[in-house]
Amino acid sequence: MLVCARRMHADEVGIDLSLVRRLLSAQFPQWADVPLKPVLSAGGHNAVYRLGDAMAVRLPRTKRATLQVDKEHRWLPRLAPHLPLPIPVPVAKGRPGEGYPWKWSVFPWLDGEPVTGEPIADLRQAATDLARFVTALQRIDPAGGPAPGEHNFGRGEPLARRDSRTREAIQALGGLDTKAVTSAWDAALEAPEWQGPPVWIHGDLLPGNLLAIKGRLTAVIDFGGLGVSDPACDLMVAWTLFSGESRDVFRAALSADDATWARGRGWALFWALISIPNYVNTNPAGVRYAWQTIDEILRHNAAGL
Repeated sequence: MLVCARRMHADEVGIDLSLVRRLLSAQFPQWADVPLKPVLSAGGHNAVYRLGDAMAVRLPRTKRATLQVDKEHRWLPRLAPHLPLPIPVPVAKGRPGEGYPWKWSVFPWLDGEPVTGEPIADLRQAATDLARFVTALQRIDPAGGPAPGEHNFGRGEPLARRDSRTREAIQALGGLDTKAVTSAWDAALEAPEWQGPPVWIHGDLLPGNLLAIKGRLTAVIDFGGLGVSDPACDLMVAWTLFSGESRDVFRAALSADDATWARGRGWALFWALISIPNYVNTNPAGVRYAWQTIDEILRHNAAGL
């Protein structure tokens, strides 16, 4: 995996190799001399450093990402045994120190490359594999799980709460067919809200959070969006990764009803519109997938599907 350290947000704290080494030396001296290097990640909320061959250090870049740490330590060990693909279960929790103000984590290193750089060989098979993962996640008892909120950036809340931000983004972003994008967003808002019981969602099923080896999905990472809510949020991967037949396979495997499918399309559109201006200078892979997502949604909407 390509390594690089770069700033993603104007309000993020400074994180570099020296800081991470000092944190490890002070709090986990058993890993003080293990080789350490920064990892180029498509995610925008955490900095990741590979620790030897078997571990990774993950540190929130901004204050709003800090609520994920305790949540991941509490819930990922409980969810992992029930899922058909590996997920990162934390092995240690760090505390503030050495000038770094927040809690942080050490995770096992999961082999594979994000599908942003490791293309999927068979998207239909990937659709089946990912649908099994989503279905298994939804079947886990949600009792006590966190409802949408600041800890997961509101992933899974009603789409109507994103309406003003989405319309502002449509008007501000150049290169769009404003009328067509607005029509697609309106169609998503018209879908009835989720009336079923809340279920577990990953909340951020994007290509950068899916790992593959030799073109086959091998793991799902980055559970900062984890919560218990409307399952539609996890359907946005239908437009961020799949298309045509593979999208049909994904929907059929999930047995998604029309309203949930439409809300999932709305989540994908919101994510794409917000991501492009936020990461245009810092995350080219994410921006490329965002533009592709908008194109997929517009083609889908134009076809009346």
